[in-house]
Amino acid sequence: MATIKEIAELAGVSRGTVDRVLNNRSGVNEDTAKKVMTIARQLDYKPNKAGMALAAQKKKYLIGIIVFSKKNPFFDEVLAGFEEKAAELSFYGCEILVKRVAYHPDAQISAIESCINEGIHGLIITPYNDKKICDALNSLNKKGIPVITVNSDAENINRLTYVGSDYLKSGEAAGALMQLTTIGKVTAGVIMGDSHILCHSQRHSGFVNHLQNDSRFDIVACEENFDDDLKSYDIVYDMLSRHPEINALYFTAAGVHGGCKAIQDLDKAGSLRIITHDDMPTTLDMIEKGIITATICQQPKWQGSKSLELMFEYLTSVEKPILEKCYYSELNIKIKETI
Repeated sequence: MATIKEIAELAGVSRGTVDRVLNNRSGVNEDTAKKVMTIARQLDYKPNKAGMALAAQKKKYLIGIIVFSKKNPFFDEVLAGFEEKAAELSFYGCEILVKRVAYHPDAQISAIESCINEGIHGLIITPYNDKKICDALNSLNKKGIPVITVNSDAENINRLTYVGSDYLKSGEAAGALMQLTTIGKVTAGVIMGDSHILCHSQRHSGFVNHLQNDSRFDIVACEENFDDDLKSYDIVYDMLSRHPEINALYFTAAGVHGGCKAIQDLDKAGSLRIITHDDMPTTLDMIEKGIITATICQQPKWQGSKSLELMFEYLTSVEKPILEKCYYSELNIKIKETI
């Protein structure tokens, strides 16, 4: 049976390079990769999974995962991606430690400290965009614990990579949809999640920037609901009561169901153009009822799976892979006719 060592000798490269090529990892010249694959096929190379398992069993890799609380069901899908990939990698010694915490920097700091105390080798986190969080994550790197951000990023973090949506582009897409689905004068309101969560503020910026030169649009109100349906109900009810001229709403994050319930109670269902994000069951229900115009989705399951795959690859590689700065999920749009 051919070995990685034999392939490396014939290709004139290191065993680490052969390992990256055979496992479809980045950081290898295209011509070199083709040469390695040609030799591997000629030798009929088959990976020795039993040997890989024995090697992995010599060391367990505990990867901490910190995402936001159960108040936001979006992260159920992200966690499903983590769990599926963890099950796949468990054969090679991968274990995950999951913590779901509130929208508050102190809650994340506590979770980070708990992960350290439980002996994690790497951390994947949806960070609150706060200096305390950034400092805590940068201190992990100094301790040799790599960090990957998932779903949302944060400023000034020394991370391996970011896995998630391009939120400026996502916000711009929401602005474009609003343009396409409206005619005449548009008076809009924006319901944000939390301005201290970078993905929420980036979506808002993308939306506003896209519409700023369109004279049809006037954004008259912007409020934060902290991804809470009850708070979202109160905000939307009050916003539409104070600004009866509003004929369009943009939700940058969760709390969509609560906001739409307020619209129904005000008897405004169907009279507003509403753009949202993600395809939660309650959101799809509101689309089918004609209350929400369209929603922009971002592959949450892939985000969990991809970030764990990259972290485990980094932890277990002899020659550390060169990761891209960002791995962006695909955006897709759902309307009533596509559900």
